[in-house]
Amino acid sequence: MASFGILFFFAVTGLTLNHADWFFADQAATTRTKGAVSADWVKTGVASVAKLEVVEHLRREHGVRGLLGEFRVEDERCSASFRGPGYAAEALVDRATGAYELSVTRMGFVAVINDLHKGRDSGAGWSLLVDLSAILMIVVSVTGLVLILFLRRHVVNGLLIAAAGTLASWLAYLWLVP
Repeated sequence: MASFGILFFFAVTGLTLNHADWFFADQAATTRTKGAVSADWVKTGVASVAKLEVVEHLRREHGVRGLLGEFRVEDERCSASFRGPGYAAEALVDRATGAYELSVTRMGFVAVINDLHKGRDSGAGWSLLVDLSAILMIVVSVTGLVLILFLRRHVVNGLLIAAAGTLASWLAYLWLVP
């Protein structure tokens, strides 16, 4: 029973990943905002751009969330990209003036759970939880296999069914996957 919630989550998100077209109502919504950071933060040399200040300003003023994916500094502008499950934000900052345009895309609930299923842009903590969930499901599966060995009346049929299921999966792979 400990694995019920985990198994249910991965089963549901397996369907949503495989049939994204069924969930067309869950559309992405993008908002664009303009603002400015202190020009002193971005006018300096390439190596001394105040990246932390720019990122924290965006988080504080606009509620930008997610992991900072990349902060690029070019001659005329800087860009910062943030990623999270079902979420993306991109800021382009003019280095001469400090003016920026922020684009935030929220992709909806189905995209969030799909990204969580894949562990995409969800951080080290969630990645650890996915690994622990996989280990728990392995333990539950192996426990079931071991238990069948103690049921003398059903051991042969149980092992044959397990082998048949494994063989069916392998044959489906060979037949259906190009």
